[in-house]
Amino acid sequence: MLPPGFRFGTSSAAFAVEGGADADGRGPSIWDTFAQQPGKVADGTTCAVAADSYHRWAEDVDLLKRLGVTGHRLSISWSRVQPTGSGAWNQAGLDYYDRLLDALNEAGIQPMVTLYHYDLPQALEDDGGWLNRATIERFAEYAAAMGERYADRVEHWVPVSEPANAAYLGYGLGQQAPGREMLFDSLVVAHHLLVAHGRAAIALRGAGATSVGCANNHASIWPASDDPADVGASKLFDAIWNGVFLESMLLGRYPVDLAPMMEEFIEPGDLVTIRQPLDFYGLNYYSPQRVGATREDALLPFEWRPLLGYPVTDAGWSVVPDSLREWLIIFRARFRAALPPIIITENGASYSIPPGPDGVVDDQVRIDYLDVYLRAVAEAVQRGVDVRGYYYWSLLDSFESADGLRSKYGLVHVDPETQDRTPKRSFQWYAETIAAQTRSTG
Repeated sequence: MLPPGFRFGTSSAAFAVEGGADADGRGPSIWDTFAQQPGKVADGTTCAVAADSYHRWAEDVDLLKRLGVTGHRLSISWSRVQPTGSGAWNQAGLDYYDRLLDALNEAGIQPMVTLYHYDLPQALEDDGGWLNRATIERFAEYAAAMGERYADRVEHWVPVSEPANAAYLGYGLGQQAPGREMLFDSLVVAHHLLVAHGRAAIALRGAGATSVGCANNHASIWPASDDPADVGASKLFDAIWNGVFLESMLLGRYPVDLAPMMEEFIEPGDLVTIRQPLDFYGLNYYSPQRVGATREDALLPFEWRPLLGYPVTDAGWSVVPDSLREWLIIFRARFRAALPPIIITENGASYSIPPGPDGVVDDQVRIDYLDVYLRAVAEAVQRGVDVRGYYYWSLLDSFESADGLRSKYGLVHVDPETQDRTPKRSFQWYAETIAAQTRSTG
């Protein structure tokens, strides 16, 4: 049982669902550029059409109403509202988000708006992207403008989604846009994204925002064995993946083992800026990661090992709901008074199940996933963890970064040719669960 007022929602990102890449003055983003390079996206697709929500947004709001959620997380495409990331604003893009936010509010669905979800305007990347501190200034200006225009219609704000993914997968390993392979040198990108988060939080509050948080991707990091080398490698990766973002946002410092590596690019006042008060801590959680040591001549001192003994989603993520419950409990025990209320800002599973002959998408496996993960959240709440909401990723089958359209996380099937929407059995299950929770708690 989840507490009264618990917020059920769905989560999305502009580049994953909107499409309309060249529509109405939108400028290119790093994901437009990256996806057009051969071999970068598994199925060769791009985000040019995605789920076509730019044109079908009203249909998607109707689906949210049918689902019964009272919250929906979306992101603003920076290059749709400001094509080059600086200078003139694009009125058509601004008007699009006016219409979308108005429709959500009219439907009784509170918007949670992310300002940056991987899709940096390409013009800023051409000037160095997140390696260039000037991008922080441009982001602060963008945040102020979005707050001034939309703060009266947005319940929660997230300045930067998953800075770990953006920094390490985008700039460190080259697996996501913009595709740079800088390894440990990508720590400077993580730092700049964190400073940008802090500057944006200040700008949003100055524009009237009443709730500003984060949406950080975290994972339980398990050593591959009891061997001291594997344990040490897992602790180092835990500091990089989790600690850099947890400790800087909540405590105003970096993990002690990494601090010497980051001193060279920290400027006076940066850590104070990063440690802005958070009205909620947004947790994106999918699966634990099993990490072991590598050979001395390897490029990285750690590597990812298979997590055996658990079922996996079609995207290869292990299904371990107990790890989410334990992570939440340990998180609370570790940070205590420094920890604001928690919202699960992303959790979901990819299962590629097409419609059957009767047109029904029988995704029982996704229902089972939702059931066990919601139970894990409820158990953590019963243990005293203050979790206020759960936003499933995602409402629609959409463009999933380097997996393209191959991974299917949606509660709604989207035909890639016609863009027709078909709610899956999991859609109905989630709707019934939300309705039952509402009845039981009033």
